[in-house]
Amino acid sequence: MATTMTDEISVRVRAGEVILEGNLSRPDHARGVVLFAHGSGSGRHSPRNRFVAGELVAAGLATLLIDLLTEAEERAEMYTHHLRFDIGLLADRLVGATDWLAADPRTADLSVGYFGASTGGGAALVAAARRPARVAAVVSRGGRPDLAGDALPRVTAPTLLIVGGDDEPVIEMNEWALARLGAPVKRLEIVPGASHLFEEPGTLNEVARLAADWFTCYLVPAV
Repeated sequence: MATTMTDEISVRVRAGEVILEGNLSRPDHARGVVLFAHGSGSGRHSPRNRFVAGELVAAGLATLLIDLLTEAEERAEMYTHHLRFDIGLLADRLVGATDWLAADPRTADLSVGYFGASTGGGAALVAAARRPARVAAVVSRGGRPDLAGDALPRVTAPTLLIVGGDDEPVIEMNEWALARLGAPVKRLEIVPGASHLFEEPGTLNEVARLAADWFTCYLVPAV
Protein backbone atom coordinates (compact mmCIF):
# COMPACT_ATOMS: atom_id res chain seq x y z
CA MET A 1 0.00 0.00 0.00
CA ALA A 2 1.29 3.44 -0.86
CA THR A 3 2.39 5.72 1.90
CA THR A 4 -0.01 8.63 2.37
CA MET A 5 1.62 11.96 1.59
CA THR A 6 0.65 14.61 4.10
CA ASP A 7 0.44 18.33 3.38
CA GLU A 8 0.44 17.79 -0.38
CA ILE A 9 -0.46 20.96 -2.22
CA SER A 10 -1.27 21.64 -5.86
CA VAL A 11 1.18 23.95 -7.62
CA ARG A 12 1.50 25.47 -11.08
CA VAL A 13 5.07 25.38 -12.34
CA ARG A 14 6.26 27.69 -15.09
CA ALA A 15 8.73 25.95 -17.38
CA GLY A 16 9.63 28.20 -20.28
CA GLU A 17 6.50 29.08 -22.22
CA VAL A 18 4.19 26.57 -20.53
CA ILE A 19 2.60 26.06 -17.13
CA LEU A 20 2.83 22.53 -15.72
CA GLU A 21 0.50 21.10 -13.08
CA GLY A 22 2.17 19.58 -10.05
CA ASN A 23 1.85 18.30 -6.50
CA LEU A 24 4.36 19.44 -3.88
CA SER A 25 4.95 17.76 -0.53
CA ARG A 26 7.45 19.05 2.03
CA PRO A 27 7.86 17.36 5.40
CA ASP A 28 9.36 19.28 8.29
CA HIS A 29 13.16 19.53 8.20
CA ALA A 30 13.36 18.18 4.63
CA ARG A 31 16.88 17.35 3.47
CA GLY A 32 16.16 18.09 -0.18
CA VAL A 33 13.46 17.95 -2.83
CA VAL A 34 13.06 15.19 -5.41
CA LEU A 35 11.60 16.14 -8.78
CA PHE A 36 9.98 13.27 -10.67
CA ALA A 37 10.74 12.90 -14.38
CA HIS A 38 8.81 10.52 -16.61
CA GLY A 39 7.97 9.84 -20.21
CA SER A 40 4.62 10.23 -21.89
CA GLY A 41 1.63 8.32 -20.57
CA SER A 42 2.68 8.88 -16.96
CA GLY A 43 2.43 11.82 -14.63
CA ARG A 44 1.76 13.10 -11.17
CA HIS A 45 -1.16 10.71 -10.68
CA SER A 46 0.82 7.56 -11.54
CA PRO A 47 0.38 4.99 -8.73
CA ARG A 48 4.03 3.94 -9.07
CA ASN A 49 5.31 7.50 -8.90
CA ARG A 50 3.05 8.29 -5.96
CA PHE A 51 4.14 5.19 -4.07
CA VAL A 52 7.83 6.07 -4.42
CA ALA A 53 7.12 9.72 -3.59
CA GLY A 54 5.29 8.69 -0.44
CA GLU A 55 8.24 6.61 0.69
CA LEU A 56 10.61 9.50 0.04
CA VAL A 57 8.43 11.86 2.06
CA ALA A 58 8.44 9.31 4.88
CA ALA A 59 12.25 9.38 4.68
CA GLY A 60 12.28 13.15 5.20
CA LEU A 61 12.48 14.35 1.61
CA ALA A 62 10.24 16.83 -0.17
CA THR A 63 8.82 15.75 -3.53
CA LEU A 64 7.47 17.49 -6.61
CA LEU A 65 5.37 15.38 -8.96
CA ILE A 66 4.57 17.23 -12.18
CA ASP A 67 3.11 16.49 -15.57
CA LEU A 68 5.95 17.26 -17.96
CA LEU A 69 3.48 17.62 -20.83
CA THR A 70 0.47 19.91 -20.93
CA GLU A 71 -3.01 18.43 -21.29
CA ALA A 72 -3.10 19.37 -24.97
CA GLU A 73 0.30 17.75 -25.56
CA GLU A 74 -0.78 14.56 -23.78
CA ARG A 75 -3.93 14.35 -25.92
CA ALA A 76 -1.92 14.75 -29.11
CA GLU A 77 0.70 12.29 -27.89
CA MET A 78 -1.93 9.56 -27.54
CA TYR A 79 -2.27 9.52 -31.32
CA THR A 80 1.07 10.74 -32.66
CA HIS A 81 3.64 9.45 -30.12
CA HIS A 82 5.82 12.37 -31.24
CA LEU A 83 6.93 13.53 -27.78
CA ARG A 84 7.77 10.38 -25.84
CA PHE A 85 11.34 10.34 -27.19
CA ASP A 86 11.76 14.12 -27.33
CA ILE A 87 14.46 14.13 -24.67
CA GLY A 88 15.33 17.76 -25.38
CA LEU A 89 11.78 18.91 -24.66
CA LEU A 90 11.48 16.83 -21.48
CA ALA A 91 14.87 18.08 -20.27
CA ASP A 92 13.84 21.68 -20.96
CA ARG A 93 10.75 21.18 -18.80
CA LEU A 94 12.84 19.68 -16.01
CA VAL A 95 15.30 22.57 -16.11
CA GLY A 96 12.37 24.99 -15.94
CA ALA A 97 10.91 23.15 -12.96
CA THR A 98 14.34 23.11 -11.28
CA ASP A 99 14.61 26.86 -11.68
CA TRP A 100 11.08 27.20 -10.28
CA LEU A 101 12.11 25.20 -7.20
CA ALA A 102 15.10 27.50 -6.74
CA ALA A 103 12.87 30.58 -6.85
CA ASP A 104 9.94 29.34 -4.75
CA PRO A 105 10.36 30.18 -1.03
CA ARG A 106 9.01 26.77 -0.02
CA THR A 107 11.90 24.97 -1.73
CA ALA A 108 14.60 27.57 -2.39
CA ASP A 109 16.71 26.26 0.50
CA LEU A 110 16.67 22.67 -0.76
CA SER A 111 19.06 20.94 -3.12
CA VAL A 112 17.37 19.02 -5.91
CA GLY A 113 17.33 15.36 -6.85
CA TYR A 114 15.79 13.80 -9.95
CA PHE A 115 13.88 10.53 -9.98
CA GLY A 116 13.52 9.49 -13.60
CA ALA A 117 11.59 6.63 -15.18
CA SER A 118 11.52 5.33 -18.75
CA THR A 119 12.55 8.12 -21.15
CA GLY A 120 12.46 10.47 -18.17
CA GLY A 121 15.68 8.80 -17.01
CA GLY A 122 17.47 10.15 -20.07
CA ALA A 123 15.87 13.57 -19.73
CA ALA A 124 16.86 13.74 -16.05
CA LEU A 125 20.52 13.20 -16.92
CA VAL A 126 20.45 15.85 -19.66
CA ALA A 127 18.87 18.32 -17.23
CA ALA A 128 21.36 17.40 -14.49
CA ALA A 129 24.22 18.16 -16.88
CA ARG A 130 22.68 21.59 -17.51
CA ARG A 131 22.20 22.45 -13.81
CA PRO A 132 25.25 20.89 -12.08
CA ALA A 133 25.27 23.40 -9.23
CA ARG A 134 21.66 22.73 -8.33
CA VAL A 135 21.07 19.03 -9.00
CA ALA A 136 22.78 16.97 -6.33
CA ALA A 137 21.65 13.41 -7.13
CA VAL A 138 19.86 11.37 -9.79
CA VAL A 139 18.02 8.06 -9.58
CA SER A 140 16.65 6.27 -12.64
CA ARG A 141 14.06 3.44 -12.44
CA GLY A 142 13.78 1.26 -15.51
CA GLY A 143 15.04 4.27 -17.38
CA ARG A 144 16.69 4.99 -20.69
CA PRO A 145 19.85 6.84 -19.61
CA ASP A 146 21.37 5.95 -22.97
CA LEU A 147 19.08 8.57 -24.51
CA ALA A 148 21.10 11.26 -22.70
CA GLY A 149 23.79 10.65 -25.32
CA ASP A 150 26.48 13.34 -25.41
CA ALA A 151 25.33 14.75 -22.05
CA LEU A 152 26.42 11.65 -20.12
CA PRO A 153 30.08 12.65 -19.66
CA ARG A 154 28.96 16.07 -18.36
CA VAL A 155 26.82 14.67 -15.53
CA THR A 156 28.48 15.33 -12.17
CA ALA A 157 25.64 14.41 -9.79
CA PRO A 158 25.89 11.03 -8.03
CA THR A 159 23.74 8.72 -10.16
CA LEU A 160 21.97 5.46 -9.31
CA LEU A 161 20.52 3.37 -12.13
CA ILE A 162 17.92 0.79 -11.07
CA VAL A 163 16.81 -1.89 -13.53
CA GLY A 164 14.66 -5.01 -13.24
CA GLY A 165 16.52 -8.29 -13.48
CA ASP A 166 14.09 -9.54 -16.14
CA ASP A 167 14.35 -6.34 -18.21
CA GLU A 168 17.32 -7.56 -20.22
CA PRO A 169 17.37 -5.04 -23.12
CA VAL A 170 17.17 -2.14 -20.67
CA ILE A 171 19.95 -3.65 -18.54
CA GLU A 172 22.27 -3.46 -21.56
CA MET A 173 21.24 0.16 -22.24
CA ASN A 174 21.97 1.08 -18.63
CA GLU A 175 25.34 -0.66 -18.65
CA TRP A 176 26.26 1.30 -21.79
CA ALA A 177 25.22 4.57 -20.17
CA LEU A 178 26.94 3.79 -16.86
CA ALA A 179 30.28 3.37 -18.61
CA ARG A 180 29.93 6.84 -20.16
CA LEU A 181 28.60 8.75 -17.16
CA GLY A 182 30.96 11.44 -15.92
CA ALA A 183 29.60 11.30 -12.37
CA PRO A 184 32.37 10.38 -9.90
CA VAL A 185 29.82 8.36 -7.92
CA LYS A 186 27.65 6.04 -9.99
CA ARG A 187 26.08 2.63 -9.55
CA LEU A 188 23.84 0.15 -11.33
CA GLU A 189 21.43 -1.85 -9.15
CA ILE A 190 19.60 -4.81 -10.67
CA VAL A 191 16.47 -5.89 -8.78
CA PRO A 192 16.06 -9.69 -9.15
CA GLY A 193 12.78 -10.91 -10.58
CA ALA A 194 11.56 -7.45 -11.60
CA SER A 195 10.19 -6.57 -15.02
CA HIS A 196 10.28 -3.16 -16.67
CA LEU A 197 7.42 -1.70 -14.59
CA PHE A 198 8.42 -3.37 -11.29
CA GLU A 199 4.92 -4.82 -10.89
CA GLU A 200 6.07 -7.96 -9.09
CA PRO A 201 5.44 -8.14 -5.31
CA GLY A 202 8.06 -6.27 -3.32
CA THR A 203 10.06 -4.98 -6.29
CA LEU A 204 8.78 -1.40 -6.19
CA ASN A 205 9.38 -1.37 -2.43
CA GLU A 206 13.00 -2.20 -3.17
CA VAL A 207 13.18 0.63 -5.70
CA ALA A 208 11.81 3.06 -3.10
CA ARG A 209 14.30 1.83 -0.49
CA LEU A 210 17.26 2.20 -2.83
CA ALA A 211 16.12 5.65 -3.95
CA ALA A 212 15.51 6.88 -0.40
CA ASP A 213 18.96 5.70 0.70
CA TRP A 214 20.61 7.39 -2.29
CA PHE A 215 18.84 10.71 -1.87
CA THR A 216 19.26 10.91 1.90
CA CYS A 217 22.97 10.27 1.38
CA TYR A 218 23.58 12.86 -1.34
CA LEU A 219 20.96 15.58 -0.89
CA VAL A 220 22.11 18.26 1.55
CA PRO A 221 20.75 21.78 2.08
CA ALA A 222 21.64 24.15 -0.73
CA VAL A 223 23.98 27.03 0.11
